[in-house]
Amino acid sequence: MSSYKISLVVPVYGVERYIRQFAESALSQTYDDLQFVFVNDGTKDRSMEILDELIEEKYSHLKDRIIIINKENGGLPSARKAGLEAAEGEYILFADSDDWLDTDMVSKVMAKADETGADIVYFDLIKEYGHKTSYKREREYTAATKQDFIINIFNYRSHGYTVTKCFRKRLYTDNVIYFPKLGMHEDIYLMTQIIHYAGSLAHLPEGLYHYRKDNSGAMTAQKRKQRHLNSAMNLLGLYEHYRENLAGSPIEKVAGGIIMRAGWHSVRHDLGLFEKYPYLAADIMKAKMSCRYRIPLPMQLYIKLYSWFRKK
Repeated sequence: MSSYKISLVVPVYGVERYIRQFAESALSQTYDDLQFVFVNDGTKDRSMEILDELIEEKYSHLKDRIIIINKENGGLPSARKAGLEAAEGEYILFADSDDWLDTDMVSKVMAKADETGADIVYFDLIKEYGHKTSYKREREYTAATKQDFIINIFNYRSHGYTVTKCFRKRLYTDNVIYFPKLGMHEDIYLMTQIIHYAGSLAHLPEGLYHYRKDNSGAMTAQKRKQRHLNSAMNLLGLYEHYRENLAGSPIEKVAGGIIMRAGWHSVRHDLGLFEKYPYLAADIMKAKMSCRYRIPLPMQLYIKLYSWFRKK
């Protein structure tokens, strides 16, 4: 039996500018049966020092509900995984430590979970741009339409955010889940698997989570290429996992899009993945072209021709 009804899992890295605002919004939650799991992903700034000081100053009464995990830097996915596996809650909710929460967020999410008995409660999100906000409303889905949810997440017609989906931990522990290793679109690849195994879903149509969109600083060509490489590697990791474990699932319906998108990343940004993964060209040749992949059809045709020449 779980020690808590819900655990909030929070990776911490390089957020000294934002950690106080986030931690106050998290530690001030009105829901009592809540465990806090902070994962120090080897941060080099004062993030953890600020967090520790805040707990001592204002939230020492919560110490028995707070776990702090210290680990070497491994990136966001590895920090989330470490926190998830240490969490003792029946339900899991992720949050990023440069964002903030409405203080009644967990209370409202758990009220919906108690009312419906849902395996997953998902809710809306508010993007914060500093000078303006943007409300991101999610569509309504049920267990009967979760296949559409999965397909729409892959095709960017629904939100794949991990931070807006509260799920039973057993969906992870009782199934074979591919956990992305690199930080780029990792939310999509994790949550589509969790949704696949859920027996019931419930939508809470309220914007309870504030997602900070920081556009400061230009991205160098090297960083941009690394982001595309990370995304392609996560795609291929999920594709390989799908071939071994998820045949017959809704994810099978987007397998063509997964492999086509990995090929697009490689060709567009000269990542050299066709040499590293010999099956890539052959499987792209088998994939059907589709407008739903969010890759222009002429580009898909080019990728197929490129794959054909690679096979020769």
